[in-house]
Amino acid sequence: MAKKRRYTGSFKVQALELAASGQNSSSAIEREVGITAGLLDKWTARMKEDGPHAFPGQGGMREDEELIRRLKREVEVVRQERDILKNAPCRERHSTARET
Repeated sequence: MAKKRRYTGSFKVQALELAASGQNSSSAIEREVGITAGLLDKWTARMKEDGPHAFPGQGGMREDEELIRRLKREVEVVRQERDILKNAPCRERHSTARET
């Protein structure tokens, strides 16, 4: 499997500026700058949606993406804790049964 390429925010903005100039089509610009087909359209949509915060930079996430990532991690931890408790023997139940 090919390694996923990452582009800086400034590279994306420059590619979008080329597209906005209207000199070439989106597919021609994608070939020119060396990105995969359709990527420029995705970047355009994200820029329209998020404006100047569309490309936070390397390692940065939008606020809602960060919240979703954190909550998914918390759910995974809670599931692991639940599974541990579910599979653990209940010593209290056995000791209570012997006393009566």
